[in-house]
Amino acid sequence: MKKLTTFLLSGVLLFGAAACTNNAKTAADAPNTTEASPTTPTQEAAKDAQQDAQSQTRRDQLNADIRAREQRNNVTGGDTKRAEGDLESEVRSKLEANIPNGQLVVKAEDNGTVTVSGTVPTKAQLDKIPTLTKQIKGVKGVNVKATVAPPKPEGSNKKSQ
Repeated sequence: MKKLTTFLLSGVLLFGAAACTNNAKTAADAPNTTEASPTTPTQEAAKDAQQDAQSQTRRDQLNADIRAREQRNNVTGGDTKRAEGDLESEVRSKLEANIPNGQLVVKAEDNGTVTVSGTVPTKAQLDKIPTLTKQIKGVKGVNVKATVAPPKPEGSNKKSQ
């Protein structure tokens, strides 16, 4: 019985370790400052990010997260004053779900003003930022410092010889 238990436990640990090797893209990969704009992604990186961001599963997860946070906020009566980190996280999730390929940084202030900087691939996506941001409860103003920067063509990061 002890050998069987050890074997099963080893199998579970091995399976868990193998499952953890998937390097999925997350908001943790995003820059963490609004002072400097992030570098423009390569075309390949932008394509990978777009496929991840545009997947229906990812959008459903982000939108469910936003709904859950707002419901929790309504229950606790926190509509009037939101924590900066919570506001930043919700806005970042909303932008991730609706602006694929964006390299955006979100910074919230005490008064409910949100600053969004970074890059987006198209003018249409840049124009969507204020509208999407204002859909989050607690956002009272939006400063958009983002710019349009299409993905770099493949091979543009290589040094010339």
